Amino acid sequence: QVQLEEFGGGLVQAGGSLRLSCVGSDTRYATGWFRQPPGKEREFVAAISWLGGVTRHADSVKGRFTISRNNAENTVYLQMDNLKPEDTAVYSCATADADPFQILSTVGDYEYWGRGTQVTVTS
Repeated sequence: QVQLEEFGGGLVQAGGSLRLSCVGSDTRYATGWFRQPPGKEREFVAAISWLGGVTRHADSVKGRFTISRNNAENTVYLQMDNLKPEDTAVYSCATADADPFQILSTVGDYEYWGRGTQVTVTS
């Protein structure tokens, strides 16, 4: 059983930055970040393979958010810059067994989920 926990959420003004961390009990998994805005469905934000650093970002965050990982520390990061009010959501990380260079970008691909961390961006 893989356990995940997110850190780094908070309240920030538009244009600001936050860095989220997803700490897991095993790094040999593809990992993704998702978010659920108030009253909306959960949506894909970014994903990374467990080897090789292959990444994918949603169009809505490209150029502003960057996913990365440090396998030695069992941690996946989401650097969020130039935040906008529409980025307000609960952000969750998720992992799943996958090929070393595979990335997964749908909710149904993932087996294990963290509880999430709130990110609120004010205008």
